[in-house]
Amino acid sequence: MMADILISTTENIPGKTYTVIGEVFGLTTQSKNVVSDIGASLKNLVGGEIKAYTNMLLESRETAIQRLKDEAASKGADAVVMMRFDSGSIGSDMQSVVAYGTAVKFD
Repeated sequence: MMADILISTTENIPGKTYTVIGEVFGLTTQSKNVVSDIGASLKNLVGGEIKAYTNMLLESRETAIQRLKDEAASKGADAVVMMRFDSGSIGSDMQSVVAYGTAVKFD
């Protein structure tokens, strides 16, 4: 589902009044392949950015936002306010990213 939902990190959207629908979230857990893990281990020896993991987190963030929008749309929302991210590791090779906020319907 391609949801056209306004996402705001603030509580209020200028010029809009709304009714709160409730909490919504989008979650994804991803890992890189063995080759990327080996490359990351080597990069860890010399320092610097590990681009494969940076890209994985960027992809995870976009996936989490899209899932957040999809859930909000399925509840009839027009927007999500107070959107936030959280992330964490699962084991040594997986990363979980969640986008969450409050779904609202414009009055």
